[in-house]
Amino acid sequence: MKLIYRILIRLSVVLLLILSGWAVFFYYTMVEEINDEVDDALEDYSETIVLRALAGRELPSANDGTNNTYQIREITKEEADSYPSIHYYDAEIYIQEKKETEPARILRTIFANNEGRYFLLEVSTPSFEKEDLRGAVASWIVFLYATLLVTLLIVCAWVFYRSLKPLYTLLHWLDGYLPGKPIAPLQNKTTISEFRRLNDAAQRAAKRSELAFNQQKQFIGNASHELQTPLAVCTNRIEWLLDNTDLTEEQMAELFKTKHTLNYIIRLNKSLLFLSRIDNRQFTESCPIGINNLVKRLLDDYKEIFCCNGLIVSLEESGTFTLIMNEALAEALISNLVKNAFIHNKENGYIHITLKEQSFVIANTGTDLPLDSEHIFDRFYQGSRKEESTGLGLAIADAICKQYQFHLSYEYRKGEHLFSLSK
Repeated sequence: MKLIYRILIRLSVVLLLILSGWAVFFYYTMVEEINDEVDDALEDYSETIVLRALAGRELPSANDGTNNTYQIREITKEEADSYPSIHYYDAEIYIQEKKETEPARILRTIFANNEGRYFLLEVSTPSFEKEDLRGAVASWIVFLYATLLVTLLIVCAWVFYRSLKPLYTLLHWLDGYLPGKPIAPLQNKTTISEFRRLNDAAQRAAKRSELAFNQQKQFIGNASHELQTPLAVCTNRIEWLLDNTDLTEEQMAELFKTKHTLNYIIRLNKSLLFLSRIDNRQFTESCPIGINNLVKRLLDDYKEIFCCNGLIVSLEESGTFTLIMNEALAEALISNLVKNAFIHNKENGYIHITLKEQSFVIANTGTDLPLDSEHIFDRFYQGSRKEESTGLGLAIADAICKQYQFHLSYEYRKGEHLFSLSK
């Protein structure tokens, strides 16, 4: 998730919580204020009625057209003691003029005259519909939230992208950086000190990476020359001893073992150096590679070897599979997959290759159990030990696929080991 999206989501949640809390507070505050005003009016009205009743004057009409109503009834002293002197509450009352029931605010009070008689007075006046108020508050809060949210998102997005423009420029520069290629100058002027420091740190890191890359590249070249030469000399000397000296069978057997070990070391050294070059992205040139033609050429090269081992090889084409990559890496990728299917096959087994427009699948017989799919592409992993294998073939294939973001997977299905390559 992008940083701006995460910020906007959190702002939206915080804004929702704040407005929800404010709506609840606003509603109860408004209700309290309205009730307070109504209570003052009821208190004034009740005082008028009480004063007239105590003075013996004519009381107001029970229905004077203002929707204010009252009721007076005489009660006993015991009843008077059981009621609070003044009590406000909400209730439903029937309005004669409207012939309907409406919510009302009611004041109940107790008073006594000079004769010691107690009276209960209930004064009421129509109040507001609280459900309507809650609905109105909720509607306006939703409208306010939507308006503020849209405004906030637009303003935050504009401010965010304007403020972080130097960061995006730096990220674009880093995406274009590739060790071994000339470093383009970083044009990223900014007045923000943190971004200036980040620019300097990125350029220093790129220079250190370039220096390490050149040193590693030089080491690989030196290692390739310094190791291959003495290994080749040792192999030639062993061949000379085998051809020009009288040796016992035991001595010849030991020399053959030594030669075989040297050949293994040579193959291992070449594979490790090749893998290092892949990891260091020293194969930078790319072009469209027709995998169909490459597979046919490799199968033709290995035809005699397959026949000697009794392997049946079949090729099924239902489309042209094309990859944009380095030509040498493409040959190494397909060659390693084909060699893996040959080395880890069984006697009189088979290899079946399927080529489609979007995939390359190679299936072969082999062990009767599936391999460890989590570690099969690890370096030096070997499901079943083979003398001809260095344990780096699939690791090289996986490294090539990772460089070009191809998908390479393993699956065991109905006694077949399948390796699938797709874009």
